Formats: sequence, C-alpha cells, structure tokens
Amino acid sequence: MTKDIIEEKINYFLVDEFEVEEEEIAPEANLKETLELDSLDFVDLVVAIESNFGVKLVGEDFVNVKTLQDFYDLIESKLSQKTV
Repeated sequence: MTKDIIEEKINYFLVDEFEVEEEEIAPEANLKETLELDSLDFVDLVVAIESNFGVKLVGEDFVNVKTLQDFYDLIESKLSQKTV
C-alpha cells in the first residue's frame, strides 16, 4: 500500500467518522489540538485503523505521535512490519 493511499484512507476516516473539517487536515496538524481529537476519538480511530488496515496499535505506539504526519508514518511503519 502506498503512502498516498494510507494518507487518503486516514483523511477519509477523519472527515467521515470524526467530522474533522477537510481544511484542518494537514501533515503538520496536531492531532489533539488542531483536530480536536479526544481520548475516546483516539480509541475509535485505533479501531478504524485496525479494521481497515489490519494492524494492531497499542498505547505505546502513540508516545511520539504528535502530528498527523507522525500518525501517517506510524501506520506506514506498522504496515511494512506486517509484510516482513
């Protein structure tokens, strides 16, 4: 799966399921502040990622995730580990 497809899918979840405005979605956007995702939203996001990408995420995965780009990179990394 390409990086562009990963980003498109994540952006779709954010707009469709979390009602994030499209203009708020940018790689440098802070997940908590700019996108206003709370802890329950993160749980829902993890479930959506697991069901759509087939990767398991745990709390420790989010330690260094501050921006949307960090999140894209996390999912890409998890997918590359899955295929190895």
